[in-house]
Amino acid sequence: MEGKMSWTVADAVDYKGFPADRSKTGGWVPAALVLGIEICERLSTMGIAVNLVTYLVGVLHLPSSTSANVVTDFMGTSFLLCLLGGFLADSFLGRYKTIAIFAAIQTLGTGALAIATKLPQLRPPPCHASASHTCKPANGFQMGILYVALYLIALGTGGLKSSVSGFGTDQFDDKDEKEKAQMTYFFNRFFFFISTGTLTAVTVLVYLQDEVGRSWSYGICSVSMFVAILIFLSGTKRYRYKKSIGSPIVQIFQVIVAAINKRKMELPYSVELLYEDTPEAQRIHHTDQFQAAIVAEGDFERNVVSAPNPWKLCSVTKVEEVKMMVGLLPVWATTIIFWTTYAQMITFSVEQASTMERSIGGFLIPAGSLTVFFVAAILITLAVYDRLIMPLWKKLKGKPGFTNLQRIAIGLVLSTLGMAVAALAEKKRLAVARTVGANTTTLPISVFMLIPQFFLVGAGEAFIYTGQLDFFITQSPKGMKTMSTGLFLTTLSLGFFVSSFLVSVVKKVTGSNDGQGWLADNINHGRLDCFYGLLAVLGVINFVLYLVCAVWYKPKNPKPALQMETIVNGSSAENKC
Repeated sequence: MEGKMSWTVADAVDYKGFPADRSKTGGWVPAALVLGIEICERLSTMGIAVNLVTYLVGVLHLPSSTSANVVTDFMGTSFLLCLLGGFLADSFLGRYKTIAIFAAIQTLGTGALAIATKLPQLRPPPCHASASHTCKPANGFQMGILYVALYLIALGTGGLKSSVSGFGTDQFDDKDEKEKAQMTYFFNRFFFFISTGTLTAVTVLVYLQDEVGRSWSYGICSVSMFVAILIFLSGTKRYRYKKSIGSPIVQIFQVIVAAINKRKMELPYSVELLYEDTPEAQRIHHTDQFQAAIVAEGDFERNVVSAPNPWKLCSVTKVEEVKMMVGLLPVWATTIIFWTTYAQMITFSVEQASTMERSIGGFLIPAGSLTVFFVAAILITLAVYDRLIMPLWKKLKGKPGFTNLQRIAIGLVLSTLGMAVAALAEKKRLAVARTVGANTTTLPISVFMLIPQFFLVGAGEAFIYTGQLDFFITQSPKGMKTMSTGLFLTTLSLGFFVSSFLVSVVKKVTGSNDGQGWLADNINHGRLDCFYGLLAVLGVINFVLYLVCAVWYKPKNPKPALQMETIVNGSSAENKC
């Protein structure tokens, strides 16, 4: 019996629900099948996002501010729906079913988008805008079809992001040394596939969209995801499955409800009288605030000896876990502005590029492909940090790199500098536009002038992404790692939504009936440099608030910091989108 048990994985089952046989389930091969889903998700989402604004402006004839908001709302919703996907996976479906269902939804979405961009009835007639002629924008029906396609993709993306990396790591037993080493290899490949998918999207797919046709590009995304689903399903008998343990969101609401009901009760003279059912090794020490652990009459169900009603009585550890999550919120709130800055890199910066000289010899660089410099900046920054900064910092300070809060601060500074540089570059571009005529299709100014803003914000993402992920993983309770990662992803979502809100407010405050203002319908007639300057000022204000929050924050249960290399290549990669 002992020999048989050694060949099973304690916390995993096979597709029939029996204990997973180590020799027949899990390992690298099943995990590799999951990677196909991930690369296709990156291919679809990034291939659409980085070049969508040019389609909205050039083909659907929407104003630049409206086009930017369509893109940021789409991306914001994609990240926000990660919470829905995580909740369904943890509470009801499990990761396997969640991946299969939401991958199918994304396939339908990209297929619908391919049709929407192919049929002439679903877009307005082509025309070229001029000072005396305004193009007819897409009507409500045409935009409705586009929105259905985009938000099907957003729904599919959110569900996939919440489960793909986690299901991949489920295929390895971290209690087995051999499989633990294989898990590290999986993390390396997972990050590689994310990078591969993104780079392919901003180069090959964007080129196909501009030179061959968007319907072909989106059709390729749909077909590739369908094939990836078939490959994923082929491994059903080989996968290991973890049982759903419930969503921490329910626990948070239980603590809040219990605390509200007991808000007028006094704490007992000894904390030993508070309710606690957590094993000693996993307990978190009591702190004042929230009375949800006070035992009161009626907390235990009738005829049940040991099980209290969780909506009336929560253990001290569960209460403290919720309080730890609440303590993360100030830092969480002050990182949102970075992703608002990031949103400009795939909206207005791409629109800037579309008006500039992009030729190298006889090759015309697609405007959306400028984001390749953004991706390059991330990879270069990670390499420089790992090979130069970390060894130097360890030599000078005796520490293996910057702390998570320091990395977040660096990311905020770089993004603010990026917006300041972007404002100066836009000021120069507008000066050229006024000289040659604002209606000139291609301005005689090189698109490579935009590279500094892409590099600064890209380098900032390398710092802030790893810093945020480290912070939310190491400072959250063990039972809420998925929840804390979801909290991190909401900063991306809210950053995009804040961008949409700012664009709408600026458009209303500075705009006029003839479509002018800071964010004019044609950016050559606007003052995008002022908008970038506004973001730089907001970045400075936010940075001051962040410093206050960072100084105020007191780390709880500190653990060894996760450095960039660890997050990219190691155990925290399972939480990366």
